Amino acid sequence: MSRIPVFSRRKLIAGAAVSAAATGYTSADTKKTNPGQQAPFKVKNGRIKQSIMGWCFKPMPAKALAKHCKEIGLVAIEGISADDYPAVREVGLDISLVSGGHGFKNGPCNPKNTETVINGLKKGIELAAEIGTKNVITFTGMKYDGMDRDKAAALCVETWKKVMPLAEKKGITLVLEHLNSRDDSHPMKGHPGYFGDDVDFCAELVNKVGSPSFKLLFDVYHVQVMNGDVIRRIRQYKDIIGHYHTAGCPGRGELDDSQEINYPPVMRAILETGYEGYVAQEFLPTWKDPIKALRHAAEICDV
Repeated sequence: MSRIPVFSRRKLIAGAAVSAAATGYTSADTKKTNPGQQAPFKVKNGRIKQSIMGWCFKPMPAKALAKHCKEIGLVAIEGISADDYPAVREVGLDISLVSGGHGFKNGPCNPKNTETVINGLKKGIELAAEIGTKNVITFTGMKYDGMDRDKAAALCVETWKKVMPLAEKKGITLVLEHLNSRDDSHPMKGHPGYFGDDVDFCAELVNKVGSPSFKLLFDVYHVQVMNGDVIRRIRQYKDIIGHYHTAGCPGRGELDDSQEINYPPVMRAILETGYEGYVAQEFLPTWKDPIKALRHAAEICDV
């Protein structure tokens, strides 16, 4: 029987440090780059078309953020005011997603929102077509007192179908975002009361709309919180996924070693499905330098 080598704690720590240095981040604190080891990371492979959700990096002005993104190698931005579109496009970034105008609270599950949703989505579709963006985001909205689940689901489908002729004519895809309802620690880490908080249910709604111009926005963070089994679901729903978002879980922070999602295999699974759209970084920075955090996330996802 052969003896199994015993490694000292000191050797193991030294090995971990060498491994971390190879990526430019220390294992003890991934919030800090390893100075002097290598130049700051820039996207090299580019197989994942990385975008960024601008609202996460406020109060940084959109154009300043766009310049950092361009330098890192991200190719698009979303979640910013339409007034900032010309400035960020001048920097060289695409707009990866346009607002549907009704927000995640005032969605079509509630009949009082029907006209607001239809008008907002039509405006979003027209804007997206005007600037050459393919996707417009939509949501189910929040549950309300006395709501009948089946009737609410049917109303969602009925309302979306009313704008599909325009979307199909303009070549625009509406993407329905699934959101988690579990995390109540922060208004943007979770959304208690959100109707579409089950990704499988959202996939059912997409299929009931039954249009190639209506797809699922697969937010890896929200799916992990509510459903898990992320890679299997990516494969399961590959034909109806139109957009992706990322964030660390739990907490919606950086994609570092303090969270539970192993993003490189997730990115590879996305590529294996043949997906060619955008993957937007939508984490809430906690590091002292948010651009360093963004650079780190870009590196993690550049598989």
